[in-house]
Amino acid sequence: MAMAQRIEPVLHPVKLAHLRPTQMTVGMAEVARKRHGWRERAIEREGEWLGRHMIPAVIGPKGEFWMIDHHHLARALLDEGVEHVLISVQAQLDHLSREQFLTFMDNRNWLHPYDEHGQRCSHKELPRRLDKLRDDRWRSLAGEVRRMGGFAKSATPYAEFLWADFLRSRVSPKLLDKRPERARAKALDAARSKDAAYLPGWAGFDD
Repeated sequence: MAMAQRIEPVLHPVKLAHLRPTQMTVGMAEVARKRHGWRERAIEREGEWLGRHMIPAVIGPKGEFWMIDHHHLARALLDEGVEHVLISVQAQLDHLSREQFLTFMDNRNWLHPYDEHGQRCSHKELPRRLDKLRDDRWRSLAGEVRRMGGFAKSATPYAEFLWADFLRSRVSPKLLDKRPERARAKALDAARSKDAAYLPGWAGFDD
């Protein structure tokens, strides 16, 4: 019987500028929060902390590294001037054609080609670099709602983007701009409603 290929973590540094995103957006308010947290960890940031926060990635065609999680953290580190991170390789798929690779990634739910309006786009529109990720304000709102206890953290891929899409139709851009506190309260109420029961991490509703 053939032995399954064992993939070991890549323990040498990889340039953040060389990582390929597998999504189109991040919540820039979430990125800002992580940047603040990074600056507060200044004493340990160049060593132990980065060693505990490896970026999961897949090796794709031409040997490129496609990150499949921690986009907010990676963008925050890039914006803070960090040049290298450690990665953990989840799959080695450099033998596939680009079309085969993207199909495989999509089927594994390792791609999220949705724009800041929640619309699905072509794989060709995925940004090539972390600094090209666009802002989805509802993704930031979903992160705030989770920290307020509106829903639990879930292992479901792109769970907070699912929550962002749920909130997108319930909290208007005008409310986000003009009354952010009211927007958060309205989003929290929506997250606790029966309408949200299908979403990962739903925490129930108040009677």
